[in-house]
Amino acid sequence: MARLPGILLLGMNHKTAALEVREKLSLNAEEVDILLLALKQTGVLSEVLVLSTCNRVEILLAAENTQKAREVVVRELSVRKGVSSEFFLPSFYAHEGMAAVRHLFRVSASLDSMVVGEPQILGQVKQAYQRATAVGASGPILNRMLHRAFQVAKRIRTETGIGDHAVSISYAAIELARKIFGSLEGRRAMLLGAGEMAELAVEHLLRHKISGILVANRTFDRGLALARRFGGEAIRFEDAFTSLGDVDIVISSTGAPDYVIRRQDIKPLMRKRQNRSLFFIDIAVPRDVDPAINTLDNAYVYDIDDLQGVVDDNLEERRQEAGRAEGIVEEAVLRFTEWVEGLALVPTIKALREKVGGILEEELRRTLGSGGLGQGESPEALERMVDAMVTKVLHDPIRLLKSGGMHGNRDRYLGWMRLLFALDTPASEPPVPLRRPVEDGEEKQKGRWCGGL
Repeated sequence: MARLPGILLLGMNHKTAALEVREKLSLNAEEVDILLLALKQTGVLSEVLVLSTCNRVEILLAAENTQKAREVVVRELSVRKGVSSEFFLPSFYAHEGMAAVRHLFRVSASLDSMVVGEPQILGQVKQAYQRATAVGASGPILNRMLHRAFQVAKRIRTETGIGDHAVSISYAAIELARKIFGSLEGRRAMLLGAGEMAELAVEHLLRHKISGILVANRTFDRGLALARRFGGEAIRFEDAFTSLGDVDIVISSTGAPDYVIRRQDIKPLMRKRQNRSLFFIDIAVPRDVDPAINTLDNAYVYDIDDLQGVVDDNLEERRQEAGRAEGIVEEAVLRFTEWVEGLALVPTIKALREKVGGILEEELRRTLGSGGLGQGESPEALERMVDAMVTKVLHDPIRLLKSGGMHGNRDRYLGWMRLLFALDTPASEPPVPLRRPVEDGEEKQKGRWCGGL
């Protein structure tokens, strides 16, 4: 009896492997393509996908011999990356069967990420799938599994609040700004300094359609490069105060040893602004913005500790939503299990129909040959009769195979069925078809029965 390929997932992530290990095994797009082709060419794996991000390297595969497939993957990784398998195997995990499916669904839904609920991982999984299909490394099992993973991730985003709460310092800052202003569309922002978190904050601002960005950096050339990157305007650092009246949000990360913006600087400015709200995001350590500014009307200052508190609260909210998401994953795993078990039934059901159909056709041939039926019988009608009889005779056996009661005993049920109907025993002679093939030059007569003799 033909076996379905087994499903196996091998890999490591931020929980199991230190950064120096992940760095050694990290694969760029070209290396992923080369590895996919190399693994397929071994003939051991029928399907394979490779996911490589800064936090994980995982290989998802289908193979008849999963143990041999595991050895092939480890060997190829070792050779391609030039590292001993002893270096990375202690960090590796292996999930087989439905455990592998569950892991993929959780990864795609960002339940296994360093920051639960972050959206980037789904895009990375989609890119990995596109690379696998582009080189012909994916197939029916992985195709179905990946499309189901995308559906699960989308459903979790729609039905839970797992992605609703800010869990990065820069994102939390922008969410607070949105609460203050209602909408950021049409607002202007100023960058004081050009640190990494400030850049991330600007990326979030642009997603919310902020209308303009000023960049003030002590090194003007660096500020100019950053302004061009975000479509903003660079100004001299010493000119920043004269421009504060034109912006609504100030993101500060200068690395200065003391405050660069003080209360006495902002108080007269607020009068000129006619009390339009001014929002300071101070993500510098030491702080850039005097917290006493908070005592001024319509002036708001949030430092990194304030934002961290928001992040911690929101992480807890996400953890609670993750519990609901896990239920959606389990439901999807169960449905995928049913689909995989259905695949195993197909060859047996097909063999059953062929066996019983062949018996019926043989008996009809004998009857027709002995003159038991008239010569005017329609072959199409007889074929329909055979199909109907096969369906009725096999209704109960096939229903038993498909029933939920066979879960956990699939192989035993299939074995019994194949034994009872002798599906694996070669026939002594092939059955003669109901209709004799029409010879060359012989007129095809619709509705005329051509007997087997």
